[in-house]
Amino acid sequence: MLEMISLASGYGNFTVPAAASEAAVRIIGAGPLPVSEAAGLPALREALAQRYTRPVAANQVVVTPGAKSALFALFKTLLRPDEEVLLPLPNWFGFEGLIERAGGQVRHLPLSPADDYALTPTTLAAAITPNTRILLLSNPNNPTGRVYSRREMEALLEVTRRFPELYVVSDEIYHLITFGAKPVPSLLDFEDPHQRHVVVNGFSKSLALIGWGVGYLVAPPAVAGACAAWQFATSVAVPAPNQHAALAATQGAAAIANKLLTQLQPTRELLLAELAHLPQVPPVRPEGTYYAFPDFRAYLNSNLPAAEAAAELVTSFQEAGVQVVDGSSCGAPGFVRLSYAVPENALREAMARIAQVLQKRQAAVA
Repeated sequence: MLEMISLASGYGNFTVPAAASEAAVRIIGAGPLPVSEAAGLPALREALAQRYTRPVAANQVVVTPGAKSALFALFKTLLRPDEEVLLPLPNWFGFEGLIERAGGQVRHLPLSPADDYALTPTTLAAAITPNTRILLLSNPNNPTGRVYSRREMEALLEVTRRFPELYVVSDEIYHLITFGAKPVPSLLDFEDPHQRHVVVNGFSKSLALIGWGVGYLVAPPAVAGACAAWQFATSVAVPAPNQHAALAATQGAAAIANKLLTQLQPTRELLLAELAHLPQVPPVRPEGTYYAFPDFRAYLNSNLPAAEAAAELVTSFQEAGVQVVDGSSCGAPGFVRLSYAVPENALREAMARIAQVLQKRQAAVA
């Protein structure tokens, strides 16, 4: 029986940074653990506030038990009954459940791979309605790896500023995993005249604290205060050892991220090279994240509906011993999300299996 290889996980094969684990051990060994206020340790909130180019105060930062908790607190705070969140697609499959459980409605804004998932000001302006409460962006995008440049972001924000009640929420959890020539711009780098910009981030992707359960949000003070109150009422503060680990990771962020990029570079090039050899698969070269999102629509069963055909293709990969993320869950049936944050030998074997599946399907059609 084939050993299963997963290219589906959202977590990388990263080692916990030594400074982070040592900081956690120090606080554990120092005596009874301190209990943090609900919004997080002041030193961590201050360090996170200092990350941004425009002024951010520590009282705008709320440390949460992971980025999902930050998103849910935001949606519960910002959404009124039946209001909409405008979600460009493809996007992370977890957003919809969080929005719906918070009482909101999701409205999709499909983007096209033909123009590299460009979101133009004209398209955005046409999609906003009186019922749109939040525009939800992810930069870099999961699953596509698309990075929206500073110029693109400024053009989009010129549109959102016309709607003073509209919040823009940017999920920036992969912000340091980028292979582009310029850093990924943060939403907080731009003017926010209506106090409507909110960023969500965390430590499990760009800073290798996998399993430590530390996320955070940065929001206007009133929103941050409401989210902290929500957390106080429904949960607990992130444990002190985890926050001290996050503080050490924040202080060493550049070095940690550079180490991850160095680790990822060989498997990134391997995956992209293997995809380039597959017939009928358009070229991809994602700028950010540790995923590729190739288009396998040429291999779908044309006699089935798109989502059903995509599920059948993904099942064929599973039967060959490779787990992938079905692009249907991200709003793009026929695409699959593949992680290259895996050991090189496992990735090489997984891609060989995928190539064999596609070859057999191509032969069956011929």
